[in-house]
Amino acid sequence: MKTSMDWPADETELAQLRAFNKKLARLPRFRIRNRITPRVIQMLLRLSQLSGARKLRMHGLEAERKVVGVDGASVPVRIIRPKTKAKGVVLDFHGGGWVIGNAQMNDHLNIGMVKACDVAVVSVDYRLVVSTPIEGVMQDCLTAARWLLSDDCHEFANLPVIVVGESAGGHLAAATLLQLKQWPDLLERVSGALLYYGVYDLTGTPSVRNAGPDTLLLDGPGMVEALQMLTPGLSDEERRQAPLSPLYGDFTGFPPALMFAAELDPLRDDTLELAERWGRAAEVEVHLLPETAHGVIHFPLGLAGRVVGYGREWVGGRVVEGGGL
Repeated sequence: MKTSMDWPADETELAQLRAFNKKLARLPRFRIRNRITPRVIQMLLRLSQLSGARKLRMHGLEAERKVVGVDGASVPVRIIRPKTKAKGVVLDFHGGGWVIGNAQMNDHLNIGMVKACDVAVVSVDYRLVVSTPIEGVMQDCLTAARWLLSDDCHEFANLPVIVVGESAGGHLAAATLLQLKQWPDLLERVSGALLYYGVYDLTGTPSVRNAGPDTLLLDGPGMVEALQMLTPGLSDEERRQAPLSPLYGDFTGFPPALMFAAELDPLRDDTLELAERWGRAAEVEVHLLPETAHGVIHFPLGLAGRVVGYGREWVGGRVVEGGGL
């Protein structure tokens, strides 16, 4: 069952949001045109993360980098544990358009999740499309999920698992769940999915193809070309196949989900259409965030803070409900 709700925003929040959007409107829209630009952005990202360990220590936490694997495949993950015994585990897939980002980039969000929900966070440091095909990226994410959900992962055995993904990470989260249908006992261990404005149709939904000048940060029509670059040699019919395009998957046996779409995001329809289809098989709550751009949960906005807080409350609720696993 799908439940759609308009996200409430008061006039103070909307005024702050509109002022911030004016600044965003002056920025160039992100486009993937080559492999050089993502590498430069990635280098700058890593430089900005040099003080990451110190920021964790400020909260009394630390991160462990660990290489995990199953059936001969392996992938590095970044694990942040709560100070007390974990009540659940969040499997986190970072965003970045499949071409930039790493497991550390969500530390600020994951620290809050760890402290608010008493969960451990396992962030997947999957390979990027600048060096490997997107199928390899998806395999990395599946490997991490199979390891975490298997009996061999003794530390987190019998704990409820919540999958979290944002943007490209939303795509990878949904694609991973679809691939887990091969192992129903593992999929059954997943207690919920929290997804922020993901990409679920790699041919481009109508809001991507028809994005007008009021959309912010992402270039909608240019995304169609970018998605073709990410999937070279495939026809649109092949790109629409699940799990590559999760929108066209079979969601039977799926866990409950909380989804957020941004009104001024070219990817708006991706989330709304996924919620409609997923909601035929499981409980789905979806919110359209008014006058917001892609990436809104990272912005210094009152509305963004409430959205992140609501997501943590939802995760905490799923952890409690799944505590009997």
